Amino acid sequence: MSAPTMEARLAVRQRPVASSPIMLQKWRDLLFLHWEYPTEAIQRTLPEGLSVDTFEGKAYLGIVPFFMRDVRPPVLPAFPGVSNFLELNFRTYVHDRNGIPGVWFYSLDANQWLAVKTARALFHLPYYYAAMTAWTDAAKGICYRARREAAPERELSYDYLARGQDVASEPGSLEFFLIERYVLFAWAEASRTLYSARVWHRPYPLETVEVTRCDAELFALDGFPPPARRPDHLLFSHGVDVEVFMPRRVI
Repeated sequence: MSAPTMEARLAVRQRPVASSPIMLQKWRDLLFLHWEYPTEAIQRTLPEGLSVDTFEGKAYLGIVPFFMRDVRPPVLPAFPGVSNFLELNFRTYVHDRNGIPGVWFYSLDANQWLAVKTARALFHLPYYYAAMTAWTDAAKGICYRARREAAPERELSYDYLARGQDVASEPGSLEFFLIERYVLFAWAEASRTLYSARVWHRPYPLETVEVTRCDAELFALDGFPPPARRPDHLLFSHGVDVEVFMPRRVI
């Protein structure tokens, strides 16, 4: 499979013009944690049609806790108790046979059962219901906790404080590779079909971040030996407003 060209990486940042979004979302206060991980170990977990995307020969696994806000179809207002929730995802970076770069999710934990059901049915994504809480501490910043319903004995904990120093995400940089992702891939096991869906938003505003608590136990929950070190790369973003488009079969 051909690796993505820079032209392909830039092309997916353009808003789709042939269709309208089916969902509007606001992603807020995102923590991006990334670890280098053996490419072969990741490749073994991917479905047919996807290859590991690498930066300077290195592959990455990422954990991203954040806040979902005002999640709704374009024709409806946000609903209290439904449109706002927490989400925590575990991911890697891939490309398809046509060299289209995107994200592969191993899991997405959320504390909104309707979001879990809808995303599993419509997007074929591995969402899980979890008990999740988040609050702000004057010294630690955002304190974020999650317990997956299927594994309540394991609490996932992240404490992070934005430091306000802007970080550039220029094309060709590691930050661009890790963060600027506008295609998600998903596998429908019942039909053995690979799907992709586009998202669009302005480029992330990125900042440095201080992380005082960082749990890699999510690796183990999703079948990977957890790394015995802190993340190799850390970033924070206050967030973006997002348009989500209908999934399509990958040809």
